[in-house]
Amino acid sequence: MIFYFVYGLATLSLIFLTMMMTKRHIRRSDEHRLDTYQKDLLAKHYDEIQNIYHKMRGWRHDYHNHIQTMKAHLALHQTDELKAYLDMLDHDLEAVDTVIKTGNIKLDAILNSKLSLIASSNIQVNAKAQVPARLTVNDVDLCIIIGNLLDNALESCRALLSNPQPFIRIYIGIFKKQLYLSVTNSAPEKLRKTGIGRYLSTKGIGHGFGLKRIDTLVRKYGGYLNRQNEPGVFATEIILPL
Repeated sequence: MIFYFVYGLATLSLIFLTMMMTKRHIRRSDEHRLDTYQKDLLAKHYDEIQNIYHKMRGWRHDYHNHIQTMKAHLALHQTDELKAYLDMLDHDLEAVDTVIKTGNIKLDAILNSKLSLIASSNIQVNAKAQVPARLTVNDVDLCIIIGNLLDNALESCRALLSNPQPFIRIYIGIFKKQLYLSVTNSAPEKLRKTGIGRYLSTKGIGHGFGLKRIDTLVRKYGGYLNRQNEPGVFATEIILPL
């Protein structure tokens, strides 16, 4: 009798130990996957920013030649040609110009790199952003949140037909002494949900790390997160303490 009791206890202990080890392995695996995703995301953002930087360097390098060309048109009284050349330069400059200045250099970099991608995808965008000089939220964490929000919005808009033209609206500011983030974008008529406030990525099963990363970081700072899906529109609101 004692033997069976000891044997049963040992078996239960082994089962419990196996469950604990399995749970720990799954947790470590999830953490590793999220860490890999974050590193890949930061690398992607770095490449986007570098692309804009190289465009700016190229434009500055050609600045002297542009001046000489305009002087030549002016000397020959070629006003139509000069106007056409100026229009071309204006269009080129729009592609590299900083359109958002929040007061935070890192946030400016990620916002403007994403806005450049959005504009090149023929998506109507309206953006307004301003943040205080000092934030409770780590700059890197804030950039990850914003980067993921805009990546998801861009992904959603690209999945739609161009008629009507898809849109993305971005607002970042102070609301009741807290940092308020809002991204509203065009979306399919109805998105699939996995639970309360949880939506599946439009990329399908196996994706959605961006959404999980946002959730994790908002919880980290004790913030508030709200996602809403209306016909043709998806909206995300985040409030973080200052």
